[in-house]
Amino acid sequence: MDKIIDVNPGIAVEMFGPQNNNVDLLSHIFPKLKIIVRGNELKVSGPDDEIQAFEDRVSMLEKHIEQFGKLTETDIINITAMEDDSFYALNNTEANVIVHGREGKVIKAITPNQKRLVESAEKNDMVFVVGPAGTGKTYTAVALAVKALKNKQIKRIILTRPAVEAGENLGFLPGDLRDKLDPYLQPLYDALWDMMPMQKLMAMMEDKVIEIAPLAFMRGRTLDNAYVILDEAQNATSSQLKMFLTRMGKNAKFFITGDITQIDLPKNQQSGLILADRILRGVKGIDFIYMDNKDVVRHHLVTKIITRYEAYENEVEEQARKRREEREAAKRGETPEHAI
Repeated sequence: MDKIIDVNPGIAVEMFGPQNNNVDLLSHIFPKLKIIVRGNELKVSGPDDEIQAFEDRVSMLEKHIEQFGKLTETDIINITAMEDDSFYALNNTEANVIVHGREGKVIKAITPNQKRLVESAEKNDMVFVVGPAGTGKTYTAVALAVKALKNKQIKRIILTRPAVEAGENLGFLPGDLRDKLDPYLQPLYDALWDMMPMQKLMAMMEDKVIEIAPLAFMRGRTLDNAYVILDEAQNATSSQLKMFLTRMGKNAKFFITGDITQIDLPKNQQSGLILADRILRGVKGIDFIYMDNKDVVRHHLVTKIITRYEAYENEVEEQARKRREEREAAKRGETPEHAI
């Protein structure tokens, strides 16, 4: 089937992108379709159901451009991943604005799971957010903390990470202790710098209203009237995570974020985040939000990279399972089922 889709001439240039890059991206997203640009029209060839889905997404993309005046690769990835216009509704609802950052930047929940995180934070005092890189786990949690501080719901924000070495030795890094630790804490600084003027941020850090510190510095403390975020929690050991969780004081909200596919702990140490998932799931007042590839809000290649790595890791795991079956069957003098 062939179909001609008219695009509003006033937004066609933004829709198609420079050198039709956006159309090329849509062709990758809809591989069963042949998409050709003709003026302000899209000629589409392929299965009826795919054309209908494509036409629906084009309509959603047009709404997005009309609302925001621009269309990025990330916008296309997120909008086309939605089953209906829930992304458009989500992205255009003022109620979903978390906080207004520097220079009027609007920071809001972009994906359904980010919206779930915002809703969960209102109902629960402790929220675990687990998912791959680029899904906005830390950024959304920091935005919620900044909002609570601006609304005077809390008196301070505490951001922490385990200082786990990933291929580098802290002792060989130059400078004093802060110089050595700052690279580990940089993503937290980056998020905060997006949300408040530098001068105000530095003043708050000087007054300890906002504190950024390695996880080890949390020991022995009681954290009251605070939003406390533990980032990269997959690199906390079970004892470290238990220590952190039991620092919770009065009028406190705890966010624990991590990616269990990027654990840098020694092989003989179990990630505290994985164990906490097993032990604490179902406890009233504690919620677990699981992000996935559809929540990635970085460059569209990040989604592809994550998908390919997951496929590779699943293949390796399957091969390891088959080898275990072969060894066990050999001991019994049998042939494993997959070899029959």
